[in-house]
Amino acid sequence: MTPHVSRKSSARVTKRAAALAAAAAMVVVGVQAGAGTATAAPEKAQAPSASAAAAAVRANDIKSAQADAASVARALGLGAGEKLIVRDVIKDADGTVHTRYDRTFDGLPVLGGDLVTHVAKGGKLKSIDKATDAKISVPTTTPKLKSAAGARKVIFAVSGKPTLAFETVKSSVKKDGTPSRLHTITDAATGKTLYSFDEIDDGFKAGKAPKAPAKGGSGVKLKAGSGASMYSGEVALTTTKGGSGFELTDGERGGHKTYDLKGGQSGTGTLFTDADDKWGNGKADDAQTAAVDAAYGAAMTWDFYKAELGRNGIAGDGKAAYSRVHYGKAYVNAFWDDSCFCMTYGDGIGNTHPLTAIDVAGHEMSHGLTAATANLEYAGESGGLNEATSDILGTAVEFFAKNTTDVGDYLIGEKIDINGDGSPLRYMDKPSKDGQSLDYWDEKAGDVDVHYSSGIANHFFYLLAEGSGAKEINGVKYDSPTKDGSKVTGIGQEKAYKIWYKALSTYMTSTTDYKAAREATLKAATDLYGADGVEAKTVAAAWTGVNVK
Repeated sequence: MTPHVSRKSSARVTKRAAALAAAAAMVVVGVQAGAGTATAAPEKAQAPSASAAAAAVRANDIKSAQADAASVARALGLGAGEKLIVRDVIKDADGTVHTRYDRTFDGLPVLGGDLVTHVAKGGKLKSIDKATDAKISVPTTTPKLKSAAGARKVIFAVSGKPTLAFETVKSSVKKDGTPSRLHTITDAATGKTLYSFDEIDDGFKAGKAPKAPAKGGSGVKLKAGSGASMYSGEVALTTTKGGSGFELTDGERGGHKTYDLKGGQSGTGTLFTDADDKWGNGKADDAQTAAVDAAYGAAMTWDFYKAELGRNGIAGDGKAAYSRVHYGKAYVNAFWDDSCFCMTYGDGIGNTHPLTAIDVAGHEMSHGLTAATANLEYAGESGGLNEATSDILGTAVEFFAKNTTDVGDYLIGEKIDINGDGSPLRYMDKPSKDGQSLDYWDEKAGDVDVHYSSGIANHFFYLLAEGSGAKEINGVKYDSPTKDGSKVTGIGQEKAYKIWYKALSTYMTSTTDYKAAREATLKAATDLYGADGVEAKTVAAAWTGVNVK
């Protein structure tokens, strides 16, 4: 199914501008912290009091915008039964305020009804990005069919004409051990299935049948407050003194905790503790080793968000997610679950290669970031963009860490040996090297598994950051083609990920597809670097290079 493309509204009526100006009165201010260095943990983030203050400001901004939501709905011409629920408020340096809303109709959630308003400093409505432009006018009281047990009534507006529907959720476990909460949307009048998606974002689907890898890691002599990781060498950890030793709780980064599932597949697990504050031995035979990698990866991702994106945690509220390691037996995957706001990691084939490398941690946490911003549907082209966002930001975190043992690269999951032959899971310079991912967009991209349609955006990002052609970066050789044979000169990774994040957080919606992503990133590049800058021109060239025009 091809999601409805977001469209720009040019409404500039004075009354509407006044209403939107009121909603933009208070705004979010980003908090930043320093980057990490080499094999040590990152520099200390701002004190919890500063983080809490920023979170309080954000909460007040959202509360203020919500108080004006009814007048904004009227100003936008929404119907009497439609209500807006504020999800986020962001202010640019030039005073532009971006307010993200979800929508209800007669009290029912509208799937695909989200929108973002963009209001200039003076209160003038600049544009609106909507997940759907369709007018919502649906009888909601007398569905022709009886709903299944546990189903909820919704308005389905992801594509086509908005329709009264039932949403059911079926919980199960996939063959590889990954939990599943499959949402199925059915037409309330005909019973026809309209849409389905899985709530669990499992980012590391192997492209080949893996073989059991050789054991990795190496033991090191540790100092207090540090850990021997599987993939990143000796790293400093922020821990908390407990009643009988130390707990793997990071009080400087929202209270992130790392738990041991001990082979289980449910529950929170047991919080890791240690008597002397020296964690792991660098090998998979010590349960703490995977915990060290998970805690370190979470710290690096938190600090990257703060230092580079100006974001105070995954949801922007200063609160940490938590990590669970040792999920299942020989589980070859990792996943983000928004319902628990947590990352979960398996131990790999033979329980010898836990999926806890830096780029994996960054990938999983970034699924949470996507859920808190554009909330891209995990199906069709928007699902591919969801997966690509996690690959893009996970890669950026790996470079940000400047870890000499796990050096930054444009390979996804290269350390965890998920294929059992030493090959990476995915390649950003030429995604098809994995045998299944797409290098370029075509009209069938929305029908491809999201882990493989993500290749289009991964390829775009590589071209935007590094350009086309052959080159070597940090000892890894790349050779990135373009669909039309054109040459692209990259603008550098920092500008590339800031453009992607800006597009994700202020312009993309739940149904954004590849063509809409091109539009969103062009807007973001214009906001950050100017409409006539080389950055916006390179964004256009990179998208053309992957056949998104």
